[in-house]
Amino acid sequence: MNMMHAVCPQCSATNRIDVSRAAQAACGKCKAPLLPKHPVELTSANFEKIIAKSGVPVLVDFWAPWCGPCKMMAPQFEKAASELAPEMLLAKVNTETEQQIGARFGIQSIPTLVLFEKGREKARQPGALNSADIVRWAWSKA
Repeated sequence: MNMMHAVCPQCSATNRIDVSRAAQAACGKCKAPLLPKHPVELTSANFEKIIAKSGVPVLVDFWAPWCGPCKMMAPQFEKAASELAPEMLLAKVNTETEQQIGARFGIQSIPTLVLFEKGREKARQPGALNSADIVRWAWSKA
């Protein structure tokens, strides 16, 4: 059995799961899906743990509610999440409410996609993309 860790996007509990069953894995504590087919919201309360302890790459969309290109890309990112899960976790950081996270990673334009693996930034892509381009870019960098 090949095992990995997955951090629950709801309660932040770390779960050990079988890789072959990752698509169906639910949190042992709160029963929420561990690798959902939709983006999860990251905040200062859960960002560090999810990025550092996730057994799969985490693709983060840094965005803001006032940003036109961010609004246009949101449904594309949602669609990409359904295609990339469970091999990747897609997440969003609202740079208006989580300014310290955006500042920490030097986010200067939005939307910006950042791919994290094992707690470290692996790749970055500024600008709005369609779902096919998001998926292609994510796989090329993973």
